[in-house]
Amino acid sequence: MTKIHDLTVLELAAAIRGRELSPVEITAHYLDRIEALNADVGAFYTVTADAARDQAAEAEKAVARVSDPAALPPLTGVPIPIKDLNMVAGVRQTLGSLVYEDNVPDQSDHVSAALRAAGAVMPGKTATPEFGLPCYTETKIGPPARTPWDLSRSAGGSSGGAAAAVAAGLAPAAQGSDGGGSIRIPSSVCGLFGIKPTRGRISSAPLVPDLFGLGIDGPLTRTVADAALLLDVMTGNQDGDMYTLPPLPAGETFLGHASREPGRLRIGRTTVNAVEGADVHPDCVAAYEDASALLVGLGHEIIDMNPPFGPDVVPAFETLWYAMATLAPVDPGREHLLLPLTRYMRDQGKEVRAPELVYAQA
Repeated sequence: MTKIHDLTVLELAAAIRGRELSPVEITAHYLDRIEALNADVGAFYTVTADAARDQAAEAEKAVARVSDPAALPPLTGVPIPIKDLNMVAGVRQTLGSLVYEDNVPDQSDHVSAALRAAGAVMPGKTATPEFGLPCYTETKIGPPARTPWDLSRSAGGSSGGAAAAVAAGLAPAAQGSDGGGSIRIPSSVCGLFGIKPTRGRISSAPLVPDLFGLGIDGPLTRTVADAALLLDVMTGNQDGDMYTLPPLPAGETFLGHASREPGRLRIGRTTVNAVEGADVHPDCVAAYEDASALLVGLGHEIIDMNPPFGPDVVPAFETLWYAMATLAPVDPGREHLLLPLTRYMRDQGKEVRAPELVYAQA
């Protein structure tokens, strides 16, 4: 028998619109799973159970009121958690740091507001490393985020909690963000589909503008179609965005594109690493070859290529990353609460001079 947490976002949304499942029932199911399993996988820092139940009840009333369920917002009644780097009005936002453990924003950012406007229920805030800096999710705020496929291993970072939540069936999909792999790494180690969209596709307002265009929000899901639907919901720009993109042509959606036959594609691949001396693990190479063989079997052309960048870009990336580590304001009297890696990166960032920063970005 199929359980609620086995259903995709699209399946849940369809079941709600068809009145086969209720938002209240779905939300209660996920909250029960969070209570039972979160300590093992470290997915959530903050669970907003009461607010989620209220939002689910509102969604249930909205379904009962409409004569045409197709007119409902696309995520009506579907639980979607928010990463704890993002702002949700009235909900604690720790940024993965004890320095911000009592921080409660008075407004929601673009992505959080867009998901709520699409009808999503928010069950809580997912775990992230301090200020989203490292590629693992281990902090003093909560237990480490672990991949449910092997609890001895990390769920990655910085969207580690989001990936752990989706892979463990604590949510059907989740919002994450990515500057240097923070959606892609957790998606990889948790067996999910994650998209880092093009810069400018999704506004980060009203957070501090990302002058470099490295960081952007995106979805972590169990199917490509679900990822496309969430991307449709998240897309949009606001005044003050450093980077913007025009919307898709009228009548087009990412979900529509994901549903089309792609035709024969030319797909570039490489195992060349920009970090000198880094080797790709044999297990990863085997999976890479298996995926390539599958794509060839589907009729696509696979081309081995060298990436357009080499080891010379690594110092430039490090310069930008160090500078970004300094963006979160920290009271000097509370700096001792920061983790050693964060303190190190912030110290490095404070030494970066303006010409170095401009050159690194270029």
